[in-house]
Amino acid sequence: MNIRPYQTKDEEGWLRCRVLAFLHTAYYDDVYQKKPTYENPSIELVAVENGQVVGLIDVEYETEIRTVCAACSSLGGMIWHMAVHPDFQRRGIGRQLLTEAEKRLKANSIVQMEAYTRDDAWVNNWYRKNGFHEKSDYLHVWIEGSELQGVIESTAEHLKPQICFAHYTGMHPDRIKTKFSRVHECRCYRKNIETK
Repeated sequence: MNIRPYQTKDEEGWLRCRVLAFLHTAYYDDVYQKKPTYENPSIELVAVENGQVVGLIDVEYETEIRTVCAACSSLGGMIWHMAVHPDFQRRGIGRQLLTEAEKRLKANSIVQMEAYTRDDAWVNNWYRKNGFHEKSDYLHVWIEGSELQGVIESTAEHLKPQICFAHYTGMHPDRIKTKFSRVHECRCYRKNIETK
């Protein structure tokens, strides 16, 4: 297996790896048809085995504090995408991608990392095991069908909302969890990158 910088020719493999890695997680419907690009400098790595993208990490990093990260107290890097193909999980590929990204961040004077993830226990455990600490959380809420009544209405004539995705940052998360059928906790993690 080879970990190297992402190349344009990797896009289809990047997309396939990400969608398959997310398929059985709380992010199962977070699908892209095109790989995102970033406004700030970024570290975009892929793990490749026999010509197949089997893992990926994208980290956008700051040149000015709090332009990318919300929880970092110094220059930080945001993990926007992290995935390992399900057929290649539990082989340390995610850890190797993270280690290489950290090495490259340090070379650019970035000393903290930030990541957000939903409530899949194994994913949260992976972040904790790899030195991340939870800083905050909020809710991702899908509002569909009859749940929309009295919550979301259109002001455009003949336009009827069918699905709404929302963030809830209030003080009563239990009310939201009981009112709507699909609610996920979204947790913010931060890690200090060792500079030794």
